[in-house]
Amino acid sequence: MPAYALRAMQQEDLPAAHGLSSAVGWPHRLEDWAFNFSLGLGFVVEEEGRVLGTILGWPFGTGATIGLVIVAEEAQGRGFGRMLTERMMAALGDGCLMLNATVPGRPLYAKLGFTETGRRIEQHQGTPFSVGLVPPPPGDRLRPLGRSDAGALAALDRQATGLDRRALLEALLEVSEGVVLDRGGEAVGFALMRRFGRGHVVGPVIAPDAEAAKVLIGYWLGYRSDQFIRVDVQDDSGLGPWLDTLGLSNVGSVVSMIRGTAPDRPGPAQRFALTNQALG
Repeated sequence: MPAYALRAMQQEDLPAAHGLSSAVGWPHRLEDWAFNFSLGLGFVVEEEGRVLGTILGWPFGTGATIGLVIVAEEAQGRGFGRMLTERMMAALGDGCLMLNATVPGRPLYAKLGFTETGRRIEQHQGTPFSVGLVPPPPGDRLRPLGRSDAGALAALDRQATGLDRRALLEALLEVSEGVVLDRGGEAVGFALMRRFGRGHVVGPVIAPDAEAAKVLIGYWLGYRSDQFIRVDVQDDSGLGPWLDTLGLSNVGSVVSMIRGTAPDRPGPAQRFALTNQALG
């Protein structure tokens, strides 16, 4: 009989999970773990009372995302990563599954039926230089987010992702500040900012085009120009070189992978920055 147990994650496992992520150099605070866990489900591998591996998953209607797959260094090579991922896949069901894979994780996910989308997620971070206001185009207006905007934000996010992420957005609104881009009196984009990791993260950012995304992101970079900020952008967003010039350097990337049929993205809104790499 194996000495380990593969079981559902519990709230009391979060400090141990936080310890695992810190050991591999990930910046998540205990509060970030608690927020992520509150929105989905998780599993752990435990041996002799010690948590050796973790995984979290988040169902969003017809699709789901998987993240925070970690195995302690001394427990690697025992198949725990595969066990955790297969258990999460069974729990999430037959819909489309998406994840952002590190280089070491890609071979495992490929064996489990995930394929690379051809897209990378670039992690840009740093303390931005003095950022002047990026003015919106004539006729557009940037304004603070209001509670009455929740429905419009959910609709824009669904256009951009093809997923029903209303519960995620409602939770984000409890811990984030936000700005909305209005065009002709209608919300066409938004950007949220919240505490995360070493400072703040800007995301998700949903906008009709890259110039509108710059208006939204630029607002937060100017507002927090003396603080550490992270933005996770898609490599085809066109925003990477711009962020580099503002002091948010590209410090690494992960590969987007998918199992199943990608959700239909009705547009015209597009996702330019993620909530974070795990949640998408």
